[in-house]
Amino acid sequence: MKGKGMVRKINEIFYSLQGEGFHTGTPAVFVRFSGCNLKCPFCDTQHEEGVWMSDDEIVAEVEKHPARMVILTGGEPSLWIDRALVDRLRGAGKYVCIETNGTRALPDNIDWVTCSPKEGGRLAIDRMDEVKVVYQGQELSGYEQLQAAHFFLQPCSGSNIPETVACVMCHPRWRLSLQTHKLIDIR
Repeated sequence: MKGKGMVRKINEIFYSLQGEGFHTGTPAVFVRFSGCNLKCPFCDTQHEEGVWMSDDEIVAEVEKHPARMVILTGGEPSLWIDRALVDRLRGAGKYVCIETNGTRALPDNIDWVTCSPKEGGRLAIDRMDEVKVVYQGQELSGYEQLQAAHFFLQPCSGSNIPETVACVMCHPRWRLSLQTHKLIDIR
């Protein structure tokens, strides 16, 4: 079902600051969807559990918070979203961002796309505003072919910061992205 009748599995909706990438430090409402189509061994998010919510319920929950920015995240939000939900959020005056692994097509009405491609995952999107790679020592040249304005390299759960810094220093197209929400102990 689409539109108002659609129900989506939501892990949580919360208000915080964006902790990673281009919008670090920006107040945002996070809509975390349940489930993912990949099983990355380094995933630091518990996202399998959830409750079923209608678009009306999702938008009402988002509107409880003063931020204009809404971040659709997961898990993998592309398993659940469609143009109708994005239109509803935009109609509520929100700037809609998504954090995706890029393996599934996205509606074309999303304002900002953060793609965090994973090794072995086949990209199904061609529009992305920023690329965010969790660094584990992999070669970056394949990611540099992606069409994006911003490239971020992020240590894997903070465990390899010196190696990530060294890599950014050798590849100045990339910027370091730390999980600042974890550093300052916020959600």
